[in-house]
Amino acid sequence: MDAIITTLIEGVLVPLLDAVVAPIPYLASSGMLLVLFAAAWVAFGVALVRDPSRIDRAWRRLRSLPLLVQAIAWLLLLPVIAGAWIWRTSWPRITRLTLIGGLAGWNLLVFLPRPA
Repeated sequence: MDAIITTLIEGVLVPLLDAVVAPIPYLASSGMLLVLFAAAWVAFGVALVRDPSRIDRAWRRLRSLPLLVQAIAWLLLLPVIAGAWIWRTSWPRITRLTLIGGLAGWNLLVFLPRPA
């Protein structure tokens, strides 16, 4: 059984993750990740203002996906998904908004392109 699991992980999962993760350094250094996450945070903010239940529906949709797909989504979109998780908590609204705003600001600051 160990050989089967090892073969599956090394033959399927590792190449899949390598293919997904390999372009990230280029995307980060070119500023494309900044644009992508800025668009995601703007969409998140618009959803909060117009219809906060959209975030709840997106969270339920994410949670209904297969576990491997959820793990990849969490890996690639961690700050935005963490923001959705924060929104779903029962904490006071001001606390949730402050945490989400701080998370969004930190996320965008981290992806600012820097000179080599």
